[in-house]
Amino acid sequence: MPRSERPPTAGDGAPSQGVAPSQGSEKRFDDAPAMDVPRGKKARTKKRVRKIVYAVVGVAALAAITVGLTKIKPAAPSVEAGTLYKGTVARGEMLRQVRGAGTLVPENVRIIAAAQQGLVERVLVQPGAEVSAGTVLVELSNPELQQSSVDTEYQLRAAEAEYNNIKAKLESDRLSQQAVTANVHAEYEQAKLQADTDAQLAKEGLVPALNLKLSKSRADELANRYAIEQKRLEGTKNTAQAQLASQTARISQLKALLDLKHQQLGTLKVVAGTNGVVRDTEVKEGQQVTPGTELAHVVEPE
Repeated sequence: MPRSERPPTAGDGAPSQGVAPSQGSEKRFDDAPAMDVPRGKKARTKKRVRKIVYAVVGVAALAAITVGLTKIKPAAPSVEAGTLYKGTVARGEMLRQVRGAGTLVPENVRIIAAAQQGLVERVLVQPGAEVSAGTVLVELSNPELQQSSVDTEYQLRAAEAEYNNIKAKLESDRLSQQAVTANVHAEYEQAKLQADTDAQLAKEGLVPALNLKLSKSRADELANRYAIEQKRLEGTKNTAQAQLASQTARISQLKALLDLKHQQLGTLKVVAGTNGVVRDTEVKEGQQVTPGTELAHVVEPE
């Protein structure tokens, strides 16, 4: 089939002089360089407004979705039908029997610990035994604590004896001072009577004035001495009260210490603090334990 020929153009390398383009032919811009066309201010404003509208619509949609999700109630949990028990609900005790290997663990276990250091003399109960609140579980011995208790008891007896001795001595001193005060008082009364007699006789001119002065001086001296002896007697009473109070405090201290020693000796017999069953014992006879050592565990069945 013969090839159709088209008239030469300037793009084919033919001279362009004197050659006019045919009527109705399209002008080609394929070989022309690309150029950016500047946009006007109105186009940029429209684009910015469009972005703002899109942003507002997106925020409103997100808010509406959030509000809708918050109002949705949580779905009920799903369970497998094979794990459910179907039946009529009735008031009363519900029993469920489960078979399988396992270990029963008590909820309440009371730990019985040693309160004092000592040597385990006897373990009186074995695991599985039922005990009450006062049952003795373990007996301990502590020779040092026992000797300390005996020493404290002797100190208390010595303090009580010293109290009686001080009381007797103070009573003797008081009686002696009371006797001295009584003698001085008697001498004072006698001297005062003599001075009064001399004063009466001096008025009648029967006694010299010198004898009257001596009698009055003797009476005044004994009056001062009597006042001093009375103060000494009162001071003896105060001193006796102070010494006896000090010794009484010493006796009270020793009594409290002895009571503490007896309580400590009592804790050497370790007892169960509650009713229950002995689960296990942690010590053996002949073992040395310290305060806080676990001796046994008692289970409360309730």
